[in-house]
Amino acid sequence: MADNKEPNDDEAIQSLPESVRLSWGIIKPSRRGPKGELSIPLIVDTAVAIADQDGLSAVSMSRVAGALGFTTMSLYRYITSKEDLLLLMQDRVCPLPPEADPDAPKKHWREEMQDYVQFCIKVFRDHPWFADIPIRSVPMMPGNLRIIDWTLRIMRGFPVNDFEKMSFVLLISSYARACGMIARDMDLVIKAGDSFSTFSGLSYTAALKQLITEGSFPDLHPIVMSGAYTGEVESPIGDDLAFGLERILDGIEHYLEVRRQM
Repeated sequence: MADNKEPNDDEAIQSLPESVRLSWGIIKPSRRGPKGELSIPLIVDTAVAIADQDGLSAVSMSRVAGALGFTTMSLYRYITSKEDLLLLMQDRVCPLPPEADPDAPKKHWREEMQDYVQFCIKVFRDHPWFADIPIRSVPMMPGNLRIIDWTLRIMRGFPVNDFEKMSFVLLISSYARACGMIARDMDLVIKAGDSFSTFSGLSYTAALKQLITEGSFPDLHPIVMSGAYTGEVESPIGDDLAFGLERILDGIEHYLEVRRQM
């Protein structure tokens, strides 16, 4: 017969991944090794600085240890794997912005959602390596959970259930991630020496107008010829990503209106 016994509180905590327990301060470093000179925040901050400067591939336990003036083994007494270090780095670079302060002036929920998306985009631009770390589970570290708590506070008065709220969180977060990665990639292209015109395709407009024929691309052809594809002419709708976010918020607002009438 299967054992359906529920784990006790301690067993439940210990079942969490080590990186999560480290982030919550549940695992204490070994007593051996340098005392008072190393700490998990110091190690993580050093790794973040290396990644910001040289990319995620430059981060290794030995590189971080060398930057701090310690042996690699000294770091392993605090963080037992590079994988855990990477996840701690992600959590470290997500401090709540001033807009997320519960005492901040109250705004319309649409503006607060816009603030959240802009915050996410800034994280991707400030730390280009952030998206290079794969998503392995739902957020469980305190920094990321505070961000989710912020988005849920924005929806506190919504006439929806918990599942709908979490679906909205996923929707907005996914769009913010996509926008953040596009902005990150544009920054990297420009940093490498190319121009915004190259990134947008504007530099290649004339060539594309020859290659994208009406016969082969019947629906794309008029878009290219109008100049809308590469931004050859000024867009009447403004920034594409901001426009997309507004349409997502329109959809949420419509859904809320329908729910209020039920």
